[in-house]
Amino acid sequence: MDMSDATPRSESPGFDDMTRDIAEVPAVEVIVTVAVNLMSAAAVKLGLTEDGDQHKDLDEARKLVQALAGLLDASTTEISTFHASPLRDGLKSLQLAFREASLVPDEPGKGPGEKYTGPVYG
Repeated sequence: MDMSDATPRSESPGFDDMTRDIAEVPAVEVIVTVAVNLMSAAAVKLGLTEDGDQHKDLDEARKLVQALAGLLDASTTEISTFHASPLRDGLKSLQLAFREASLVPDEPGKGPGEKYTGPVYG
């Protein structure tokens, strides 16, 4: 018997277990969790964490902010103002941080996510 076969099921959740777990989570929670993860990753790539410039990568940050803006644009009517408002505020903060971090800032309306949010000004 191979040792990998001896691994208890509780230590190695299978696809069926993950499917059952996610089936119990309301869609709003999934959307908000994904948005918060995108925000956190963007903040790291913008150098806004304690480590600062160690992980700064504006190309990666642009992709994350763009994805966050698209997600919020597509789901705002589905997640209620209660959830959407703080996420939109966080997105705007990230967009402004991106503009400030850029050596050559994008034109208004051309920054990450601004095709969804419109131009962002400080």
